[in-house]
Amino acid sequence: MAMDPRVRPSGARASTAVAGGILLSRLAGLLRESLLRSVLALGPAADALAAALRIPNLLQNLLGEGSLSASFIPVYSRLLGQGRREEAGRVAAAVAGLLTAVTGLLVVVAMVAARPLATVLAPGFDGRRLDLTVDLIRITTAGLGLLVLSAWCLGVLNSHGRFFLPYVAPVLWNVAQIAVLVTALVGDWSPSRAATGLAWGLVAGGALQFGVQAVAVRRLAPELRPWIGRTLGRHDRSAADVRRRFGPAVLGRGVLQLSGYLDLMLASLLATGAVAGLLSAQMLYGLPVALFATSVAAASLPEMSRSTPSELAATSLLARRRTAFFVAFSTVAFLVLGEPIVGALFGWGAFDGDDARAVALVLGAYAIGLPATASSRIHQNTLFAMGDTAGPARIAAARVGLASVVGLILMFPLDRVTVHAGDLLTIGDHGWFGPLGQGIRSGSPDPHLGAVGLALGSAMAAWIELLLLARRTRGALGVTSGPSSVMGPLVSPVAAAVVAAVTVHWLTNSLPDVATAPISLVTAGTVYVTVAAAIGVSEAHDLLDALRATARQLLRR
Repeated sequence: MAMDPRVRPSGARASTAVAGGILLSRLAGLLRESLLRSVLALGPAADALAAALRIPNLLQNLLGEGSLSASFIPVYSRLLGQGRREEAGRVAAAVAGLLTAVTGLLVVVAMVAARPLATVLAPGFDGRRLDLTVDLIRITTAGLGLLVLSAWCLGVLNSHGRFFLPYVAPVLWNVAQIAVLVTALVGDWSPSRAATGLAWGLVAGGALQFGVQAVAVRRLAPELRPWIGRTLGRHDRSAADVRRRFGPAVLGRGVLQLSGYLDLMLASLLATGAVAGLLSAQMLYGLPVALFATSVAAASLPEMSRSTPSELAATSLLARRRTAFFVAFSTVAFLVLGEPIVGALFGWGAFDGDDARAVALVLGAYAIGLPATASSRIHQNTLFAMGDTAGPARIAAARVGLASVVGLILMFPLDRVTVHAGDLLTIGDHGWFGPLGQGIRSGSPDPHLGAVGLALGSAMAAWIELLLLARRTRGALGVTSGPSSVMGPLVSPVAAAVVAAVTVHWLTNSLPDVATAPISLVTAGTVYVTVAAAIGVSEAHDLLDALRATARQLLRR
């Protein structure tokens, strides 16, 4: 059946639109995080806020974009491509109705059971830190339904070929919180008051994010209305297809979110600041994943869902090559230039140089697994397009188990290592395994490195997940290209970038981080692209062509 001409196929332009929206959103997020660290640093209130955010983040990812990408978007996109818009509308409306009902119930449960949830999330918290976490959970969960429905709007808009708006909409979510943080700085609020205000800012931002997308969905598909009955019915084949995919998708997302919860629970047993340090490192680590993996994966999924197996194999390979090209340099940047990057972004206010070094070490540990995590996103979407949601779910479970075991083994010995005046020092006479005493964990003036162990566990597990996903994808598509064929051509450019980054960092070490970071990044990035282009990496040529075209347009103006 011919494709509906009103449904635009996704390609390079769609990827660019997604990346542009994500970039603006993440830049706003970095500004928010920078302000947050200046107000809360790595103190108890920062830990409490980080813990409280896990509830809405969990349920948003459990029921939102990730699960919908695996279950709803492939079915909805296929129906649109076949010109079956009325049936597509019924399915979309039914999914919205079900999400509304489920999230409403979960919000009530979370608010009523906030204290037990806080105890489970952060068993190492006590006293005021625990009480503040409970208060913040009750506030942040109030906006949960808005965030989940925002993800539904994203799925609808992407399937209709509208990519920029749903990925730039989170800017409003960040702006609401930035306004609170600026007010806290000007008004010299206490950390507890600032954390509480930020939680309310999150709710307000969620309303803005959903509202702007809902207006766009209303204009694009006015027939859509939340309707639970159709989703629960058993006589609609398309709805049944969504139901079949949704269960394993939720399970897979649940397993991945369990990993984040386990990290939080384990980090709560470490010295104060571990939870907040993990959150800051994860934000930076997630930036290239979102820009270069999520953008490509999101833009290609609707088209993948309408492709033949041979077309799907070619699209998947192209997406993995494009993702690997950009993520490889990001890995170099985080490993070699992590400290000046962290210092440039967060190094002001209450956040000092020792905090920057601690977060940079956590970021470097995460970065080891960055290429694997990014490539896995493409493999997952490839399998989702073929209707396989159970396989990625089982592989995700294996990843979580491995990450937790390795992280548990490494985190306590590394929690005996602190950063003091830029040097790494070990704490003696406390053994090498098991939590430190409560007095040391809560009273130490220096950041500890226990979170590095959790990040290393995550990195190791990411590579295992990639190998398993790649094998499953090759078996399903009957192709032979694996991770080595994608990443192998990038070895020389990466080596050149490392040399350039180390050299420039050494030469500019006397400058403030806000100068060292951009100088080093630009120089190392230029060397990376130049070497890649010289050895014939097509993605480098595409990037240079795009830059030349942009320059010509600017000169004409």
